[in-house]
Amino acid sequence: MMPSQPASSPPSLPRPLTIAGLQGLIRDRYYATDSARGTPATFMWFIEEVGELSTALANNAPGKSPTAEERANLEEEFADVIAWLCTLANINNVDLEKALEKYTVKGVEGVKS
Repeated sequence: MMPSQPASSPPSLPRPLTIAGLQGLIRDRYYATDSARGTPATFMWFIEEVGELSTALANNAPGKSPTAEERANLEEEFADVIAWLCTLANINNVDLEKALEKYTVKGVEGVKS
């Protein structure tokens, strides 16, 4: 569950969507509320979304025949987890795109290309 949306219509997202673009959108829309809530409470929301993703993954497990609603819910829960991760990064002054250089620029230790 994402925080309540502001009354204004959402801006168009650039395509292709980047991590920085999404993080900026989340910052622009929710920073005041998110920073007032603080890291501990925001982390609890994030963990709740991870739990919901876990349930959605179980409902869509290999060998199962998920309904269209279960499949849509799986996609929604992935989006919610990423959005709450962006929120946590924003209120803790972490640039996710820069942090991800661990995988994109520096390479992943122990992983052969």
